[in-house]
Amino acid sequence: MSNVEVSLKEIMTSIEGALGTALVDYTSGMALGTMGGGKDLDLTVAAAGNTDVIRAKVRTMEHLGLKGEIEDILITLGSQSHLLRPLKGRGGNGLFLYLVLDKKTSNLAMARHQLKRIEAGLDV
Repeated sequence: MSNVEVSLKEIMTSIEGALGTALVDYTSGMALGTMGGGKDLDLTVAAAGNTDVIRAKVRTMEHLGLKGEIEDILITLGSQSHLLRPLKGRGGNGLFLYLVLDKKTSNLAMARHQLKRIEAGLDV
């Protein structure tokens, strides 16, 4: 099992309320790995669409002259929270972790903490 698959599996099993997750290349919009999802949550379509969110924020930061890196982006919907977390460190440039949470059963603060911890162990 690849490190990506192991990390995605850990996200799904260790983060309460996780509905789906993906590792995404935001330069191409391709999901490099997915886990979870379903007929109402097509992770490959969602991953491709969320690349536009990351790209737009990066461009906006450049136009504003903002320094620093995006830690994560949170999108809240009626019943779900979507976390986009650009990877840092070696090999992570241009990639982000995407996590969909059930708002009723998840703890957003703990999910962010766990996602950061799992990211640290991800080798791509």
